[in-house]
Amino acid sequence: MHLDEVGYCGLYCGLCASRRRIPTQARILRDTLQREGYDRGYYDVPGLEEVFATFWKGLNLLADRPCPGCRAGAGDPGCTIRSCAQGRDVEVCPLCTDFPCERLAGLRNYPLWMADAARLRQVGLARWIGEQEARAATGFAYADVRYPEVPPETGEDG
Repeated sequence: MHLDEVGYCGLYCGLCASRRRIPTQARILRDTLQREGYDRGYYDVPGLEEVFATFWKGLNLLADRPCPGCRAGAGDPGCTIRSCAQGRDVEVCPLCTDFPCERLAGLRNYPLWMADAARLRQVGLARWIGEQEARAATGFAYADVRYPEVPPETGEDG
């Protein structure tokens, strides 16, 4: 069982673009820039030369060091979901006796999350992980069905 692929919230890290797509796309961009000679600097766009070294460093980090997951210390350091799960000594939120709770509101942009959590509770963690690995093998990622961020309403009619 690969628990390092499961966030405390119950999202499967192997379905996250930060683990799957972003590193691949960053490597493609880096390789393209290197072939074109831009790995030494980019001077074609005014102002870009001032930030290119920082951009290049970030691109290399994205390409070579995918997100290790929240169990390895990545993600929001103030994540209340992680701290709660650790404090309650539960492997994942959906297995908590108080599931669901208000801490999970941050997952509202993941429409499949609640169904996935129900499935996890139904079949157990080990089987659920196997199902998620099979799902990831198809190329699916949460970003495929994530709701877009909507800015809060200002109360003004527009």
